Amino acid sequence: MCIGIPMQVRVVEAGYAQCAGRGESRRVTTALVGPVAEGDWLLVFLNDARERIDAQRAAEVNAMLDLVLNGAAGTGMSESVNFSLPSSLSHADLARMTGSA
Repeated sequence: MCIGIPMQVRVVEAGYAQCAGRGESRRVTTALVGPVAEGDWLLVFLNDARERIDAQRAAEVNAMLDLVLNGAAGTGMSESVNFSLPSSLSHADLARMTGSA
């Protein structure tokens, strides 16, 4: 699976951009998004910019990535969350939830 991360353009090069986001810097190709400018936000998959996004969308994607990472690590979860992870359910509860016998 490939997950896109928001990165902000720091330096523009012909066909590439030096970008920073989520604590790392990368040189990414910009062939699929066309010309970019310093300060632009890009959604980057591996080392390819696939979509130009605005700062609000970048913040939304970053927030969702934080949720996924915290969930995978078992941290940052509020006690008030009103659901159980499938791994904590019994076989009977899973069968009932999925409609299987």
